[in-house]
Amino acid sequence: MPDRSDVIYQYDGSFDGLLCCVFESYDKKEIPADVLAPGQHQAMLFAVKNIVTDEQRAGRVLASIPTKMGGLALDFVRHAFLTCLPQKEIYILLFLRLGYQHGPCVMNMLADDVVSTLFKAVTHLKRESHLLKGFVRFSVVNNALTAEIEPKNCVLPLLMDHFCDRYPEESFLIHDKTHGMALIYQPHRHAIIPIDALQLPEPDEEELAFRQLWRLFYDTIAIEGRYNPKCRMSHMPKRYWKYMTEFGQPQELIPKLGDQVKRLSFNIL
Repeated sequence: MPDRSDVIYQYDGSFDGLLCCVFESYDKKEIPADVLAPGQHQAMLFAVKNIVTDEQRAGRVLASIPTKMGGLALDFVRHAFLTCLPQKEIYILLFLRLGYQHGPCVMNMLADDVVSTLFKAVTHLKRESHLLKGFVRFSVVNNALTAEIEPKNCVLPLLMDHFCDRYPEESFLIHDKTHGMALIYQPHRHAIIPIDALQLPEPDEEELAFRQLWRLFYDTIAIEGRYNPKCRMSHMPKRYWKYMTEFGQPQELIPKLGDQVKRLSFNIL
């Protein structure tokens, strides 16, 4: 494998753009010191090479991955690109170079620092997406279900199939505030789109009443003698609580919603 060069690749932040960086690395027989996405700044005074995204080049690299390393490696690289791993781009580039050299067995080379680091990052991504399948809380806004999340990783592509299958006849939106994007679904149509800022309207009285009903249910089924906050935080990390209805309902609204809650409880029962 060639030695690391004194050049840094700058790409457009897309998966195809990263594949073009891999193509450039082989074409020029060099390994960049780093690969930077838009908004990232270099800590070293190296020359910066702008890598233009070319669909043909990206397609050639994409087709070569399952051929040389197997389909699992392609899925692994796609997932690695969604992680919050610092310098994930250079790790992915180095992983692919290892894959071209060693073939499918690269997936078992966990003693290698590059492979091990990516495996840990992908495991964290999958764990976070799994937790959010249970922690996402929807509210009704303008006759559509809406939810907000602040994940560390880019989890919306992993959540998409789960929620689209779960609510096939509903319209819903899941806003990822960390990465400025949203999963939007209307019956049998979905898309993940960039959203710089989204200001949701304040919940109406009916929505607040339903939230209080959920809190009432949550508190009612709790067993006081088995209250263990440390255990709860190990299964439900505290950073997710901000957008979970059972933790986020303002207590000062409860007296104002008493009649509404009673009326909704009577209608449901």
